[in-house]
Amino acid sequence: MLAAALPTYLPSPPQGVWELGPIPLRAYALCIIAGIVVAILWTERRFVARGGEPGTVTDIAVYAVPFGLVGGRLYHVATDWPTYFGPGGNPIAALFIWQGGLGIWGAIALGGVGAWIGCRRRGIPLTAFADAAAPGIVTAQAIGRLGNWFNQELYGAPTTLPWGLEIYRRIDPSTGAPDNLTGVAVDTTPIVVVQPTFLYELLWNLAVAALVVWADRRFRLSHGRAFALYVAGYTAGRFVIELLRTDPATRVFGDVRINVVVAAVVFVGAVIYMIVNRGRPREVFGRDAAGSGDGDPGTPGSVASTNSTGDPDEDQRADNEVEARSKEKSSAAEAGGKGGASNASSVDAEPADPEQEREQDAPAEPPSRATS
Repeated sequence: MLAAALPTYLPSPPQGVWELGPIPLRAYALCIIAGIVVAILWTERRFVARGGEPGTVTDIAVYAVPFGLVGGRLYHVATDWPTYFGPGGNPIAALFIWQGGLGIWGAIALGGVGAWIGCRRRGIPLTAFADAAAPGIVTAQAIGRLGNWFNQELYGAPTTLPWGLEIYRRIDPSTGAPDNLTGVAVDTTPIVVVQPTFLYELLWNLAVAALVVWADRRFRLSHGRAFALYVAGYTAGRFVIELLRTDPATRVFGDVRINVVVAAVVFVGAVIYMIVNRGRPREVFGRDAAGSGDGDPGTPGSVASTNSTGDPDEDQRADNEVEARSKEKSSAAEAGGKGGASNASSVDAEPADPEQEREQDAPAEPPSRATS
């Protein structure tokens, strides 16, 4: 009875766009924005834990996010150019980013250029920023894949698996014409049940984020190795998932989807980068570069001396211990120094010369027995 009560397959949303007066609320755009917000907030937390100044990530994101959006769209248009510039194509539609179509390869590449500009302006090593951003970026990708679910896109071949995705026929309610992107499914009888490859990638991305966080804490990755691990992990999954997709795509080397080739090449590059840069200590920047612990009261000792554990809670506990020890030293110095530098009881006073102490403590010599 329980099996009969549960849905057989995964349903699709009946629509992906809602009209708020003259303003269309597009689920795809909202998912992209939500992913960007999560990435910035998580990167900020990790960056500060590594010794960076609060607010730096937002400043860098001002450059990285627009560059990334433009790069993602350029990659999509370049690899699917017949849709826009081929026979019957609409070149102006290449600007309609809200209709879907962002290539992660272009987003990361050009977004990295924007991040480099922001890092240069703030004097931050790009590799340190990239390591802090890695799990947030791949989590943002996972959130963005929900937009593909609302758009009924990025799916695979028909299937009978219990987690198969139902695809509905969407129409424009005013005209009755088919409109998969902005239309509404008036009938939720599926026209086909397919492999939900968008869901596979969403779950894989979350697993990669967890892997990067674990490896970063376990091995204290530095100089871009956490970012390279994200790239290698993501491309490994994307290679397999891309083979399951059946949506139209540019094909190379006969009948191979172009993203399969790109994923393989980028995976190899990321693995080589991790090997070449293994064993390097973490970069010193921000609060770390200003001084360490007892020498610089403004720098948390745990951050300056250990370059952070990567766990903000653990860092805070260590900072509290350092602060407590610092207060104890200050109190002792203040109590001992009230008598001034010459106060023999001061903890800062130099210890007396042992020979001097023996001379001062020796009994007075008895009067001479000589007579005048």
